[in-house]
Amino acid sequence: MTELCAIALGSNLSSEIGDSEKIVRSAIAQLSSLPEIEIVRVSRWYRTKAITLPNSAPQPDYINGCAILKTSFQPLQLLQTLFHTEQMFGRERRERWGARTLDLDLLLYGDQIIDTPDLVLPHPRMSDRAFVLLPLAEIAADWIHPVQEVAIANLAKKPPDIDLSHPIALDDEKLLLTFTNITR
Repeated sequence: MTELCAIALGSNLSSEIGDSEKIVRSAIAQLSSLPEIEIVRVSRWYRTKAITLPNSAPQPDYINGCAILKTSFQPLQLLQTLFHTEQMFGRERRERWGARTLDLDLLLYGDQIIDTPDLVLPHPRMSDRAFVLLPLAEIAADWIHPVQEVAIANLAKKPPDIDLSHPIALDDEKLLLTFTNITR
């Protein structure tokens, strides 16, 4: 039996694999190589300002995106697979909201609601994060948030942190740079 699920990907540190964009793309490839996972859709990639704790050192911008997976893993198995994949890409969990080579979050697993010490679904902060909602709305606009009972597209209309994180799609950023260069 398989289930559709949604994950968020993020990176703001380079590694021996390459820059953040290469890392998130490579993570998708790694996940798709597993027989229990089929990548259904991947959003565009977004450049997002890092939101840090007060008095923390500044961090580089993140590259963020979302993907829809079809999986035969149970939710906790999938979460453990995401953690393992993060470790493969050099993730070290040192501090909350710290810089990272790869961050993979399980956002939604079908319409399941889970609240255990090991896993909370839907992801408890996904509705507050523009860098999750904007890319997720691209690939799962009609998916109904199981707790809020609202479509992802509606949640993405006014994310609370949009003015803090300023997400911009990389292809939009490239178009903006091209337009700026043409108009100079």
